[in-house]
Amino acid sequence: MALIIIRTHTVAYPVEGMWLPVWLDSLNIKDMQEMGLRLSAGDIYNMNGSGLKDAVVIFGGGCTGAVISPEGLLITNHHCSDDRIQAHSTIGNNLLENGFWALNREDELPNPGLEVTFLVTIRDVTDTVLANVNESMNETERNMMISHNIQGIIDGMTIDSYHHAEIMPFFFGDQYLLFLYKTFKDVRLVGAPPASIGNFGGNTDNWVWPRHSGDFSLFRIYADRYNSPAEYSPDNIPYKPPAHLPLSLRGVREGDFTMVIGYPGNTDEYILSEELRIIVEQCLPAKIQIRDLKLELLEDEMEISPEARLRYSVPYYSLANAWKKWTGVIRGIQNHRAIDEKIMIEKDFFLYARQLAGEKFQYKGLKERFSEFYKMYGPLYAAYDIGTEVLNGLETFDLVNLILKGIYQMPETAGASGNEIPQQLIRSIRNFCKSNPVQFDRETLPFYLRIYFENTADDFHPEFYSQISNRNRGDYHAFVKDVYNGSIFSDTVRLFRLLQRSPRKLIRRIHDDPLYQVFYQFSIKLTESVYAQLDSLSHERNRLYRIFVKGLIEMDGGKHYYPDANLTMRVAYGQIEGYSPADAIHYRYYTTIEGVFEKEDPQMQEYAVPRALKDAYASGNNDRYTADTSVPVCFIASNHTSGGNSGSPVLNAEGHLIGINFDRNWEGTMSDYAYDPEICRNISLDVRYVLFILDKLANAKNILNELTIIE
Repeated sequence: MALIIIRTHTVAYPVEGMWLPVWLDSLNIKDMQEMGLRLSAGDIYNMNGSGLKDAVVIFGGGCTGAVISPEGLLITNHHCSDDRIQAHSTIGNNLLENGFWALNREDELPNPGLEVTFLVTIRDVTDTVLANVNESMNETERNMMISHNIQGIIDGMTIDSYHHAEIMPFFFGDQYLLFLYKTFKDVRLVGAPPASIGNFGGNTDNWVWPRHSGDFSLFRIYADRYNSPAEYSPDNIPYKPPAHLPLSLRGVREGDFTMVIGYPGNTDEYILSEELRIIVEQCLPAKIQIRDLKLELLEDEMEISPEARLRYSVPYYSLANAWKKWTGVIRGIQNHRAIDEKIMIEKDFFLYARQLAGEKFQYKGLKERFSEFYKMYGPLYAAYDIGTEVLNGLETFDLVNLILKGIYQMPETAGASGNEIPQQLIRSIRNFCKSNPVQFDRETLPFYLRIYFENTADDFHPEFYSQISNRNRGDYHAFVKDVYNGSIFSDTVRLFRLLQRSPRKLIRRIHDDPLYQVFYQFSIKLTESVYAQLDSLSHERNRLYRIFVKGLIEMDGGKHYYPDANLTMRVAYGQIEGYSPADAIHYRYYTTIEGVFEKEDPQMQEYAVPRALKDAYASGNNDRYTADTSVPVCFIASNHTSGGNSGSPVLNAEGHLIGINFDRNWEGTMSDYAYDPEICRNISLDVRYVLFILDKLANAKNILNELTIIE
């Protein structure tokens, strides 16, 4: 059969992609070397020896870190560890505000619950996972067989308590890889600059180039005397890693090869235009409205006192981070016509599929099957995404959960015999109430309920919306006022009086509470009408996209495709380069410390410059760290990164550390859905600024002395 394709579109560009290190030798290494890389694939990922991957870790479950000394010293982003720094802070000794430097090993601070995880090896187990799977199976039967096969592989492995294995799907279940990990649980804080350096520019500069943030922190991994993972003990010693990254003082220039190794969390590069339209035209605008209000209230609260600022600064930054990114995603998708580009790709593919439908049954009616799927999936996804944002945005709901979970976890005899609520639970509730979540939620809930109602289908509206419409005549504020006036959760005196009752009586009172009823009805509606159906449809979604992506690869046989990110190790590569976001605007590829001083504004905390930084620079003798007579701070490159890449090492052609990835440009945040090489840039902290701060500001000679520095 002759195939006629009107246009040829490809999903990947030369520097696009988050590539699995185990595939570099067969897919990417030639391209990387042509761009300037001076290493082999084995230097990056070596199954039988050490490589660069052995110096890269998952930090805390959501970021990346890099080992930079033979003594287990680890560097990551300040924003990846600000919660840990905050946990060590008090009003009298605010490490977030003042910074922290351990000048000896005894001063390094333990962090209970913090873990770092090394990748040991990757193995392709596709054939074993898909054994006995055939095309006659429906998706439920297929998944049951795959789960059975995966469990058999895991059960057949002999691993200790500090190792674990994960088998992950790629290309929507067309391929499967096994990842073996080793986790260390004794991780201690070694150093962090003050937030005025580590988070310079705050939310105003977040996701925006040019940046001037010294976004880094230092930790040390500890092990037992056999160099094996161990729980925290004062007897533990610094871990001796199989590899660590040298730090380069040679700097970067436009066009230089760069490479990022890390753990990007989630991307959706292959979704069709219809799904992208739901995300950027319906879900993200609604969630942005929800966070607009929450952030405004948090800003007001943080102005009340230093204690309030310390308490709310980390959650505020976390909320604002996603809020601003979503705005950038919408703008990027619209400005660069990403939906139109996907439509063009889809037209070509569905023409190709229609022509092959007689020979390859899976292509028969594929376009129509996608269309019917999104008629069901679209309204459900919007209700799920916006509804989850509402539930997660109300702290009073967390309080309800805290109480009910604590009571239900008590022995059955406790409630039957009328025993009192455990004092530990009461203390937890008391601590929770100190943050005054009720007042926040009382002000935000009317807006949340309205936003959800206006952006979701009637089928997914809880019962109480009829009360808002009828009894309250559509007045959300009047409804919420009635709810809180009748709720025990809005009166801590009443709440703690009720906590003196037996668990059985307390449960009955909570179930009758009007605020609980709002929470319960909302949760039940989402659980039964949305989550359950979405879970069922997710199987169909995987099946359709598995055919679609496999067909794309088949249609464009000369192009290498990469799987979506899923918090597994990936390698991205590109080059140092500026960009032009709009007419008559061009950004160069680096910033300097002069930009920090130019942005200084004593009236804005985000732009306060510490006197110590000015003094350190003014003292002179900075030649070791300068470029063009100034100390460089940040740079940009065309490496394809995503959430989870925060803290990832940025390496030069020799595999030396030149920067720490911490952000993307605002115009390029759309790269989770569609990558444009002309506009998408990752933002990194220049390692020379790190060394300058360690030397001139922190006077941390002990840290500098253990680093391998390439002059």
